[in-house]
Amino acid sequence: MTKWRPHPHIRVVATGLHWRDGRLLAAEVRDDAGRIKGVRPLGGEIEFGESWRAALVREFCEELGIDIAITGEPLVMENIFAHEGETGHEVMFIAEVAFPDGAFSGQDRIDFREDNGEQIVARWFDLADLDVEGGPSLYPTGLKDLLLEARDGTA
Repeated sequence: MTKWRPHPHIRVVATGLHWRDGRLLAAEVRDDAGRIKGVRPLGGEIEFGESWRAALVREFCEELGIDIAITGEPLVMENIFAHEGETGHEVMFIAEVAFPDGAFSGQDRIDFREDNGEQIVARWFDLADLDVEGGPSLYPTGLKDLLLEARDGTA
């Protein structure tokens, strides 16, 4: 199993929020022992000279093999975090995305591989089940509150 560690520099990433019946698509985040410690919406690093929009479309095409539509303007968030004792730092462009009609309909989970070969599982989660006792955390920390504020019109 690959042991992921944060990059030693600031990363700029694009992340897509896909909703199905009020549930958010997010990939499992595991600790070094393989236990699920949280979930994170799909996306990835923006390459030099690439716009956040182009990066988001590219990431979903690479990971899931689909062409998404970006349906709104991004939330921008700074994410300074710790993973297995290492500090990471990201600036994130987070936007709502739509899948092509019928993509993954009837599927409760999506299995795909990262560039490094790591097998990833993504599922749709109810926000109410995330960041609560006994449930997985939603990463980045603070995203759930931002999403609830945006939904309630208080952002």
